[in-house]
Amino acid sequence: MAKENTDKVTIDLFVDQPRKGRPRTNPLPRSEQLKINKRRQLQRDRRQGRKRIELKVDQSVHEHLNEVASSSGCNRSDLVEAMIKISLANPEQVLPAVVNLVKSGES
Repeated sequence: MAKENTDKVTIDLFVDQPRKGRPRTNPLPRSEQLKINKRRQLQRDRRQGRKRIELKVDQSVHEHLNEVASSSGCNRSDLVEAMIKISLANPEQVLPAVVNLVKSGES
């Protein structure tokens, strides 16, 4: 039987030929790897005493947060966490302004 070089279905004929690309280092498919990594991240955060908060904001607020975070040399998550901590540390200054903003419907 002749070996056709374009036929990649019969793997046994191509055992001696090296495969293109980087060899697989993980036997699991990518979707399973992502699930495992996410589970490990959640466990790591839990051990550090961190809780997840989801926040939906306007596109303009998102862009502004990105700009401020990049100019200050930190990531957006750390920036938002610091802003919340400052707001909670000074409730007599910050909370009235926040409550007024929410009541006005401009939030």
